[in-house]
Amino acid sequence: MSKVPAGWVNTKLQNIAKIKSGSTPLRAKGTRYFTQNGTPWVKTLDLNNSEIHITDEEITDLALKETSCTLFPANTVLVAMYGGFNQIGRTGLITKPSASNQALSGLILNEEIADPKYVLNYLNGNVSKWKEFAASSRKDPNITRNDVCNFPILLPPLPEQTKIAQILSTWDKAIATTEQLIGNSQQQKKALMQTLLTGKKRLPGFEGEWSNTTLEDCCYINPRKAPRPENGLVSFISMDSVSESAKLLKTEVRNYDDVEKGFTSFSIRDVLVAKITPCFENGKGAYLDKLINEIGFGSTEFHVLRSKVNTSSKFIYFITNTDEFRVRGEANMQGSAGQKRVTTDYLKLYPVKLPPLPEQQKIAAVLTAADNEIDLLQKKLAFLKQEKAALMQQLLTGKRRVKINTTEECMDA
Repeated sequence: MSKVPAGWVNTKLQNIAKIKSGSTPLRAKGTRYFTQNGTPWVKTLDLNNSEIHITDEEITDLALKETSCTLFPANTVLVAMYGGFNQIGRTGLITKPSASNQALSGLILNEEIADPKYVLNYLNGNVSKWKEFAASSRKDPNITRNDVCNFPILLPPLPEQTKIAQILSTWDKAIATTEQLIGNSQQQKKALMQTLLTGKKRLPGFEGEWSNTTLEDCCYINPRKAPRPENGLVSFISMDSVSESAKLLKTEVRNYDDVEKGFTSFSIRDVLVAKITPCFENGKGAYLDKLINEIGFGSTEFHVLRSKVNTSSKFIYFITNTDEFRVRGEANMQGSAGQKRVTTDYLKLYPVKLPPLPEQQKIAAVLTAADNEIDLLQKKLAFLKQEKAALMQQLLTGKRRVKINTTEECMDA
Protein backbone atom coordinates (compact mmCIF):
# COMPACT_ATOMS: atom_id res chain seq x y z
CA MET A 1 0.00 0.00 0.00
CA SER A 2 1.32 3.46 -0.94
CA LYS A 3 2.36 5.76 1.88
CA VAL A 4 -0.26 8.39 2.70
CA PRO A 5 1.25 11.90 2.52
CA ALA A 6 1.50 13.85 5.74
CA GLY A 7 -1.80 15.51 6.61
CA TRP A 8 -3.76 13.43 4.08
CA VAL A 9 -6.46 10.86 4.92
CA ASN A 10 -7.26 7.63 3.09
CA THR A 11 -11.03 7.29 3.43
CA LYS A 12 -14.18 6.21 1.55
CA LEU A 13 -16.84 8.20 -0.26
CA GLN A 14 -19.48 7.21 2.31
CA ASN A 15 -17.44 9.02 4.96
CA ILE A 16 -17.50 12.36 3.15
CA ALA A 17 -20.88 12.33 1.42
CA LYS A 18 -24.53 11.36 1.58
CA ILE A 19 -25.05 9.00 -1.34
CA LYS A 20 -28.43 8.81 -3.04
CA SER A 21 -29.76 7.46 -6.32
CA GLY A 22 -32.09 9.13 -8.78
CA SER A 23 -35.30 8.01 -10.45
CA THR A 24 -37.21 8.31 -13.73
CA PRO A 25 -40.69 9.87 -13.67
CA LEU A 26 -43.36 7.91 -15.54
CA ARG A 27 -43.08 9.05 -19.16
CA ALA A 28 -46.72 8.19 -19.79
CA LYS A 29 -47.57 11.29 -17.74
CA GLY A 30 -46.14 13.41 -20.56
CA THR A 31 -46.01 17.14 -19.86
CA ARG A 32 -47.26 16.60 -16.33
CA TYR A 33 -43.77 15.33 -15.49
CA PHE A 34 -41.54 16.47 -18.36
CA THR A 35 -41.09 20.04 -19.52
CA GLN A 36 -38.70 22.32 -21.37
CA ASN A 37 -38.49 24.83 -18.55
CA GLY A 38 -38.21 23.03 -15.25
CA THR A 39 -35.66 21.29 -13.04
CA PRO A 40 -32.66 19.80 -14.86
CA TRP A 41 -32.88 15.99 -15.01
CA VAL A 42 -29.47 14.37 -15.56
CA LYS A 43 -28.90 11.16 -17.51
CA THR A 44 -25.69 9.29 -18.19
CA LEU A 45 -25.27 10.97 -21.57
CA ASP A 46 -25.35 14.38 -19.83
CA LEU A 47 -22.27 13.49 -17.81
CA ASN A 48 -19.18 15.25 -19.17
CA ASN A 49 -16.63 14.61 -16.39
CA SER A 50 -16.90 18.32 -15.65
CA GLU A 51 -19.47 20.92 -14.60
CA ILE A 52 -22.98 20.32 -15.97
CA HIS A 53 -24.75 23.47 -17.11
CA ILE A 54 -27.31 22.04 -19.55
CA THR A 55 -29.26 18.77 -19.60
CA ASP A 56 -31.13 17.11 -22.43
CA GLU A 57 -34.37 16.92 -20.41
CA GLU A 58 -36.07 18.75 -17.53
CA ILE A 59 -38.86 17.73 -15.18
CA THR A 60 -41.71 19.56 -13.49
CA ASP A 61 -42.31 20.43 -9.85
CA LEU A 62 -45.11 17.83 -9.88
CA ALA A 63 -42.62 15.15 -10.90
CA LEU A 64 -40.48 16.03 -7.90
CA LYS A 65 -43.53 16.02 -5.62
CA GLU A 66 -45.30 12.90 -6.85
CA THR A 67 -42.37 10.58 -7.65
CA SER A 68 -39.28 9.31 -5.88
CA CYS A 69 -36.98 11.70 -7.75
CA THR A 70 -34.32 13.22 -5.52
CA LEU A 71 -33.55 16.92 -5.86
CA PHE A 72 -29.80 17.16 -5.50
CA PRO A 73 -28.30 20.49 -4.39
CA ALA A 74 -25.74 22.37 -6.45
CA ASN A 75 -22.19 20.97 -6.12
CA THR A 76 -23.44 17.38 -5.99
CA VAL A 77 -21.08 15.03 -7.83
CA LEU A 78 -22.88 12.46 -9.99
CA VAL A 79 -21.41 9.06 -10.89
CA ALA A 80 -22.67 6.68 -13.59
CA MET A 81 -23.41 3.18 -12.29
CA TYR A 82 -24.69 1.34 -15.37
CA GLY A 83 -23.67 0.76 -18.98
CA GLY A 84 -20.57 -1.41 -18.82
CA PHE A 85 -16.93 -0.39 -18.71
CA ASN A 86 -17.45 2.39 -21.27
CA GLN A 87 -19.94 4.19 -19.04
CA ILE A 88 -19.44 3.35 -15.36
CA GLY A 89 -17.50 5.96 -13.48
CA ARG A 90 -18.41 8.86 -15.76
CA THR A 91 -18.97 11.94 -13.65
CA GLY A 92 -20.55 15.36 -13.59
CA LEU A 93 -20.78 18.24 -11.13
CA ILE A 94 -24.18 19.92 -11.12
CA THR A 95 -24.09 23.70 -10.88
CA LYS A 96 -27.73 24.17 -9.83
CA PRO A 97 -30.34 22.00 -8.06
CA SER A 98 -31.05 19.01 -10.31
CA ALA A 99 -32.58 15.54 -10.35
CA SER A 100 -31.17 12.43 -12.06
CA ASN A 101 -32.26 9.05 -13.29
CA GLN A 102 -31.66 5.80 -11.45
CA ALA A 103 -28.47 5.03 -13.40
CA LEU A 104 -26.60 7.68 -11.40
CA SER A 105 -25.49 8.04 -7.81
CA GLY A 106 -25.40 11.51 -6.31
CA LEU A 107 -22.65 12.42 -3.83
CA ILE A 108 -23.94 15.20 -1.58
CA LEU A 109 -20.60 16.14 -0.08
CA ASN A 110 -19.79 17.46 3.37
CA GLU A 111 -18.11 20.60 2.06
CA GLU A 112 -16.45 21.24 5.43
CA ILE A 113 -14.09 18.35 4.66
CA ALA A 114 -14.40 17.74 0.91
CA ASP A 115 -14.15 20.16 -2.02
CA PRO A 116 -16.61 19.03 -4.75
CA LYS A 117 -14.25 19.93 -7.60
CA TYR A 118 -11.41 18.03 -5.96
CA VAL A 119 -13.63 14.96 -5.56
CA LEU A 120 -14.72 15.29 -9.18
CA ASN A 121 -11.10 15.36 -10.35
CA TYR A 122 -10.12 12.50 -8.06
CA LEU A 123 -12.87 10.28 -9.48
CA ASN A 124 -11.91 11.25 -13.04
CA GLY A 125 -8.28 10.44 -12.33
CA ASN A 126 -9.15 7.04 -10.88
CA VAL A 127 -11.96 5.93 -13.20
CA SER A 128 -10.20 2.63 -13.93
CA LYS A 129 -10.70 1.57 -10.31
CA TRP A 130 -14.42 1.09 -10.92
CA LYS A 131 -13.55 -2.03 -12.89
CA GLU A 132 -12.42 -3.60 -9.62
CA PHE A 133 -15.88 -2.94 -8.16
CA ALA A 134 -17.96 -3.87 -11.19
CA ALA A 135 -20.14 -6.95 -10.88
CA SER A 136 -18.62 -9.81 -12.92
CA SER A 137 -21.86 -11.75 -13.30
CA ARG A 138 -23.13 -9.62 -16.19
CA LYS A 139 -21.95 -9.20 -19.75
CA ASP A 140 -21.92 -5.42 -19.28
CA PRO A 141 -20.60 -4.89 -15.73
CA ASN A 142 -22.32 -2.34 -13.51
CA ILE A 143 -21.55 -0.94 -10.09
CA THR A 144 -23.86 -0.76 -7.09
CA ARG A 145 -24.60 1.89 -4.50
CA ASN A 146 -22.53 -0.15 -2.07
CA ASP A 147 -19.59 0.01 -4.50
CA VAL A 148 -19.92 3.79 -4.61
CA CYS A 149 -20.08 4.00 -0.80
CA ASN A 150 -16.89 1.95 -0.43
CA PHE A 151 -14.89 3.66 -3.18
CA PRO A 152 -11.57 4.80 -1.65
CA ILE A 153 -10.44 8.40 -1.89
CA LEU A 154 -7.24 10.11 -0.80
CA LEU A 155 -8.13 13.39 0.86
CA PRO A 156 -5.68 16.22 1.62
CA PRO A 157 -6.63 19.11 3.92
CA LEU A 158 -9.46 21.21 2.49
CA PRO A 159 -7.31 24.23 1.47
CA GLU A 160 -5.00 21.90 -0.45
CA GLN A 161 -7.97 20.20 -2.12
CA THR A 162 -9.23 23.58 -3.28
CA LYS A 163 -5.81 24.60 -4.60
CA ILE A 164 -5.43 21.33 -6.51
CA ALA A 165 -8.89 21.80 -8.02
CA GLN A 166 -7.99 25.35 -9.08
CA ILE A 167 -4.81 24.20 -10.80
CA LEU A 168 -6.60 21.43 -12.67
CA SER A 169 -9.41 23.83 -13.56
CA THR A 170 -6.88 25.93 -15.50
CA TRP A 171 -6.08 22.89 -17.63
CA ASP A 172 -9.80 22.14 -18.03
CA LYS A 173 -10.37 25.64 -19.40
CA ALA A 174 -7.56 25.21 -21.92
CA ILE A 175 -8.98 21.84 -22.96
CA ALA A 176 -12.52 23.23 -23.25
CA THR A 177 -11.28 26.18 -25.33
CA THR A 178 -9.42 23.86 -27.69
CA GLU A 179 -12.45 21.58 -28.01
CA GLN A 180 -14.56 24.61 -28.89
CA LEU A 181 -12.03 25.68 -31.52
CA ILE A 182 -12.12 22.18 -33.01
CA GLY A 183 -15.92 22.24 -33.11
CA ASN A 184 -15.92 25.66 -34.77
CA SER A 185 -13.32 24.58 -37.32
CA GLN A 186 -15.27 21.44 -38.14
CA GLN A 187 -18.43 23.45 -38.71
CA GLN A 188 -16.56 25.93 -40.89
CA LYS A 189 -15.11 23.07 -42.95
CA LYS A 190 -18.56 21.53 -43.34
CA ALA A 191 -19.91 24.88 -44.58
CA LEU A 192 -16.99 25.18 -47.01
CA MET A 193 -17.67 21.71 -48.35
CA GLN A 194 -21.33 22.52 -48.84
CA THR A 195 -20.59 25.64 -50.86
CA LEU A 196 -17.36 24.75 -52.70
CA LEU A 197 -18.23 21.18 -53.77
CA THR A 198 -21.58 22.27 -55.20
CA GLY A 199 -20.40 25.43 -56.97
CA LYS A 200 -22.60 27.68 -54.81
CA LYS A 201 -19.41 29.59 -54.03
CA ARG A 202 -16.60 29.92 -56.56
CA LEU A 203 -12.98 30.50 -55.67
CA PRO A 204 -11.33 33.65 -57.12
CA GLY A 205 -10.06 33.24 -60.66
CA PHE A 206 -12.49 30.51 -61.73
CA GLU A 207 -15.59 30.81 -63.87
CA GLY A 208 -17.54 28.82 -66.44
CA GLU A 209 -20.03 25.99 -66.17
CA TRP A 210 -19.52 22.74 -64.27
CA SER A 211 -20.47 19.44 -65.84
CA ASN A 212 -23.19 17.23 -64.40
CA THR A 213 -21.82 13.70 -64.26
CA THR A 214 -21.67 10.58 -62.03
CA LEU A 215 -19.02 8.87 -59.94
CA GLU A 216 -18.81 6.13 -62.57
CA ASP A 217 -17.79 8.73 -65.16
CA CYS A 218 -15.20 10.22 -62.76
CA CYS A 219 -13.79 7.07 -61.19
CA TYR A 220 -12.98 3.43 -61.64
CA ILE A 221 -15.05 1.78 -58.92
CA ASN A 222 -13.48 -1.26 -57.27
CA PRO A 223 -10.79 -1.60 -59.97
CA ARG A 224 -8.97 -4.82 -60.72
CA LYS A 225 -6.33 -6.21 -58.41
CA ALA A 226 -2.86 -4.70 -58.78
CA PRO A 227 -0.03 -6.97 -59.99
CA ARG A 228 2.64 -8.24 -57.62
CA PRO A 229 5.32 -5.60 -56.91
CA GLU A 230 8.96 -6.51 -57.44
CA ASN A 231 9.80 -6.65 -53.73
CA GLY A 232 6.61 -8.58 -52.95
CA LEU A 233 5.60 -6.14 -50.17
CA VAL A 234 2.30 -4.27 -49.98
CA SER A 235 0.51 -1.97 -47.58
CA PHE A 236 -2.36 -3.42 -45.58
CA ILE A 237 -5.27 -1.49 -44.07
CA SER A 238 -7.88 -3.04 -41.81
CA MET A 239 -11.22 -1.44 -41.00
CA ASP A 240 -9.84 -0.54 -37.55
CA SER A 241 -7.00 1.38 -39.25
CA VAL A 242 -9.46 4.04 -40.42
CA SER A 243 -11.08 6.52 -38.05
CA GLU A 244 -14.68 7.65 -38.01
CA SER A 245 -13.58 11.06 -39.33
CA ALA A 246 -12.28 9.56 -42.58
CA LYS A 247 -8.65 9.53 -41.47
CA LEU A 248 -6.06 6.84 -42.07
CA LEU A 249 -4.61 5.97 -38.67
CA LYS A 250 -2.02 3.38 -39.60
CA THR A 251 -0.85 0.96 -42.27
CA GLU A 252 0.94 -2.35 -42.00
CA VAL A 253 3.31 -4.15 -44.36
CA ARG A 254 2.32 -7.59 -45.63
CA ASN A 255 3.53 -10.02 -48.26
CA TYR A 256 1.58 -9.81 -51.50
CA ASP A 257 1.20 -13.60 -51.64
CA ASP A 258 -0.47 -13.62 -48.20
CA VAL A 259 -3.20 -11.08 -49.02
CA GLU A 260 -3.80 -11.14 -52.77
CA LYS A 261 -6.73 -13.49 -52.28
CA GLY A 262 -9.69 -12.57 -50.11
CA PHE A 263 -8.87 -8.88 -49.68
CA THR A 264 -9.68 -5.63 -51.47
CA SER A 265 -6.92 -4.20 -53.67
CA PHE A 266 -6.02 -0.50 -53.94
CA SER A 267 -3.18 1.83 -54.90
CA ILE A 268 -1.77 5.13 -53.70
CA ARG A 269 -4.13 8.11 -54.17
CA ASP A 270 -7.20 5.86 -54.22
CA VAL A 271 -10.20 6.70 -52.03
CA LEU A 272 -11.60 4.15 -49.58
CA VAL A 273 -15.27 4.19 -48.56
CA ALA A 274 -16.65 1.81 -45.95
CA LYS A 275 -19.54 -0.21 -47.32
CA ILE A 276 -20.96 -1.87 -44.19
CA THR A 277 -23.25 -0.30 -41.62
CA PRO A 278 -22.52 1.37 -39.20
CA CYS A 279 -19.00 2.14 -40.51
CA PHE A 280 -20.38 3.93 -43.56
CA GLU A 281 -22.80 6.06 -41.55
CA ASN A 282 -20.00 7.02 -39.15
CA GLY A 283 -17.85 8.27 -42.01
CA LYS A 284 -15.13 5.64 -42.13
CA GLY A 285 -12.98 6.12 -45.18
CA ALA A 286 -9.59 7.45 -46.25
CA TYR A 287 -7.57 9.17 -48.93
CA LEU A 288 -4.50 7.00 -49.52
CA ASP A 289 -1.70 9.52 -49.89
CA LYS A 290 0.62 8.04 -47.26
CA LEU A 291 0.96 4.36 -48.08
CA ILE A 292 4.18 2.60 -47.12
CA ASN A 293 4.03 0.84 -50.49
CA GLU A 294 2.15 2.15 -53.52
CA ILE A 295 0.13 -1.07 -53.78
CA GLY A 296 -2.12 -2.14 -50.96
CA PHE A 297 -4.78 -4.55 -49.76
CA GLY A 298 -7.38 -4.28 -47.05
CA SER A 299 -10.78 -5.20 -45.69
CA THR A 300 -13.36 -6.40 -48.20
CA GLU A 301 -15.74 -4.00 -46.46
CA PHE A 302 -14.11 -1.11 -48.35
CA HIS A 303 -15.20 0.23 -51.72
CA VAL A 304 -12.30 1.63 -53.76
CA LEU A 305 -12.59 4.74 -55.96
CA ARG A 306 -9.77 5.48 -58.41
CA SER A 307 -9.96 8.77 -60.27
CA LYS A 308 -9.94 8.86 -64.07
CA VAL A 309 -8.16 11.41 -66.27
CA ASN A 310 -9.05 15.05 -65.51
CA THR A 311 -10.48 14.15 -62.13
CA SER A 312 -8.79 15.02 -58.82
CA SER A 313 -8.81 12.05 -56.44
CA LYS A 314 -8.72 14.42 -53.46
CA PHE A 315 -11.78 16.26 -54.82
CA ILE A 316 -13.61 12.92 -55.00
CA TYR A 317 -12.48 12.11 -51.46
CA PHE A 318 -14.12 15.26 -50.12
CA ILE A 319 -17.33 14.45 -51.99
CA THR A 320 -17.47 11.12 -50.12
CA ASN A 321 -17.26 13.08 -46.86
CA THR A 322 -20.35 15.19 -47.45
CA ASP A 323 -23.57 14.71 -45.51
CA GLU A 324 -25.48 14.28 -48.77
CA PHE A 325 -23.26 11.38 -49.83
CA ARG A 326 -23.77 9.65 -46.46
CA VAL A 327 -27.52 10.27 -46.21
CA ARG A 328 -28.19 9.03 -49.74
CA GLY A 329 -25.96 6.03 -49.14
CA GLU A 330 -27.83 5.06 -45.98
CA ALA A 331 -31.15 5.29 -47.81
CA ASN A 332 -29.90 3.02 -50.61
CA MET A 333 -28.18 0.33 -48.52
CA GLN A 334 -29.19 -3.23 -49.28
CA GLY A 335 -29.15 -6.41 -47.23
CA SER A 336 -30.68 -7.77 -44.06
CA ALA A 337 -31.00 -5.74 -40.88
CA GLY A 338 -27.62 -5.20 -39.25
CA GLN A 339 -25.82 -6.39 -42.38
CA LYS A 340 -26.77 -3.69 -44.86
CA ARG A 341 -24.14 -2.45 -47.28
CA VAL A 342 -23.56 0.39 -49.70
CA THR A 343 -23.83 -1.09 -53.19
CA THR A 344 -21.57 -0.58 -56.18
CA ASP A 345 -24.59 0.59 -58.17
CA TYR A 346 -25.21 3.39 -55.67
CA LEU A 347 -21.65 4.62 -56.17
CA LYS A 348 -21.84 4.34 -59.95
CA LEU A 349 -24.99 6.43 -60.17
CA TYR A 350 -24.10 9.02 -57.52
CA PRO A 351 -24.42 12.48 -59.15
CA VAL A 352 -21.37 14.72 -59.21
CA LYS A 353 -21.01 18.35 -60.23
CA LEU A 354 -17.52 18.49 -61.70
CA PRO A 355 -15.55 21.68 -62.36
CA PRO A 356 -12.45 21.72 -64.61
CA LEU A 357 -9.42 19.97 -63.10
CA PRO A 358 -7.56 23.15 -61.95
CA GLU A 359 -10.63 24.25 -59.97
CA GLN A 360 -11.04 20.75 -58.51
CA GLN A 361 -7.43 20.86 -57.34
CA LYS A 362 -7.81 24.33 -55.81
CA ILE A 363 -10.99 23.34 -53.96
CA ALA A 364 -9.25 20.21 -52.66
CA ALA A 365 -6.30 22.35 -51.50
CA VAL A 366 -8.60 24.72 -49.57
CA LEU A 367 -10.40 21.84 -47.84
CA THR A 368 -7.09 20.09 -47.12
CA ALA A 369 -5.86 23.25 -45.41
CA ALA A 370 -9.02 23.21 -43.27
CA ASP A 371 -8.32 19.57 -42.42
CA ASN A 372 -4.73 20.41 -41.46
CA GLU A 373 -5.94 23.15 -39.11
CA ILE A 374 -8.29 20.69 -37.41
CA ASP A 375 -5.50 18.09 -37.15
CA LEU A 376 -3.21 20.62 -35.42
CA LEU A 377 -5.93 21.50 -32.93
CA GLN A 378 -6.62 17.82 -32.26
CA LYS A 379 -2.91 17.23 -31.61
CA LYS A 380 -2.91 20.19 -29.23
CA LEU A 381 -5.96 18.76 -27.46
CA ALA A 382 -4.31 15.35 -27.10
CA PHE A 383 -1.20 17.04 -25.65
CA LEU A 384 -3.22 19.06 -23.14
CA LYS A 385 -5.13 15.98 -21.99
CA GLN A 386 -1.92 13.98 -21.66
CA GLU A 387 -0.23 16.72 -19.66
CA LYS A 388 -3.25 17.15 -17.41
CA ALA A 389 -3.42 13.39 -16.79
CA ALA A 390 0.25 13.35 -15.80
CA LEU A 391 -0.27 16.32 -13.48
CA MET A 392 -3.34 14.69 -11.92
CA GLN A 393 -1.32 11.57 -11.16
CA GLN A 394 1.16 13.72 -9.27
CA LEU A 395 -1.25 16.04 -7.47
CA LEU A 396 -3.92 13.51 -6.51
CA THR A 397 -1.43 11.16 -4.88
CA GLY A 398 0.52 13.80 -2.98
CA LYS A 399 3.71 13.08 -4.93
CA ARG A 400 3.62 16.73 -5.86
CA ARG A 401 2.44 19.16 -3.22
CA VAL A 402 1.12 22.67 -3.67
CA LYS A 403 1.61 25.80 -1.65
CA ILE A 404 -1.54 27.39 -0.30
CA ASN A 405 -2.50 31.02 -0.91
CA THR A 406 -0.06 31.38 -3.79
CA THR A 407 -0.05 30.50 -7.46
CA GLU A 408 3.37 28.90 -7.10
CA GLU A 409 3.59 25.11 -7.00
CA CYS A 410 6.40 23.22 -5.32
CA MET A 411 7.74 19.71 -5.02
CA ASP A 412 7.43 18.03 -1.65
CA ALA A 413 10.88 17.43 -0.18
